[in-house]
Amino acid sequence: MNEPRIQPLKAPGKRIAFVLAVLIHVVLILLIVYGIRWQTKTEDVVEVDLVRAVPEPPTAAAQPAPQPKPEPKPQPEPKPEPKPVAKPEPVKPPPKPDIAQKSKPLPKPEPKPEPRGEPPKDPFKEQLEREMKEAEQRRASLAAAEELARIKAQQANAIQATAMADYIAKIRGKVRGNIVLPADVKGNPEAVFEVTQLPSGEVLEVRLKKSSGNPAWDAATERAIRKSSPLPTPAQKELFSRTLELRFRPQEE
Repeated sequence: MNEPRIQPLKAPGKRIAFVLAVLIHVVLILLIVYGIRWQTKTEDVVEVDLVRAVPEPPTAAAQPAPQPKPEPKPQPEPKPEPKPVAKPEPVKPPPKPDIAQKSKPLPKPEPKPEPRGEPPKDPFKEQLEREMKEAEQRRASLAAAEELARIKAQQANAIQATAMADYIAKIRGKVRGNIVLPADVKGNPEAVFEVTQLPSGEVLEVRLKKSSGNPAWDAATERAIRKSSPLPTPAQKELFSRTLELRFRPQEE
């Protein structure tokens, strides 16, 4: 005979505890999800305009506070429009001449009044003035020519005098080389001689023109002149003179 199995009785409180545990977990999960979404949500920016409070009049009714005006959003700056390029103006053709203007008669020039009070010109007087001017010009030209000739003559005379002085110096130098100085000559007396010569320089005559007062010096000088023949000839033939005047002093170099 089989004995009946005794089944354990289930506690009625386990089911309720299990259901409560599931509900608590679901609530926790919901709280966690909504908490995360609440933290990640961006807060709206609230702008407040501070307005100085004005005391309301006692009789006026309470007015509602003004709502803050939203700030305008910055608009992008407009791009600069390209400047229009100025088109060159078309060249206008020159105006055509008015044919009607050419056909108009030109005004006649008014006759100029003749000057009065001027005497008529005298042709003889004009000719006389012209001849006087020409004569004055001729006199000025003649004076200039004479002045130029005088300057040239002075220059020629100066050149000729220099050449003549050189010529006489050569003669005196040759003569002085042949003078034998006497021992009894005192002082520095001057003897002047006139010498006649040929173009070749040969001495023809020696004449004492002015004595020095010392016969010994006069005689020594005359002997030296005759010994110096022929005398030096000039470099220029026109400087030759047939008669020469020579002066000598004992102490003259």
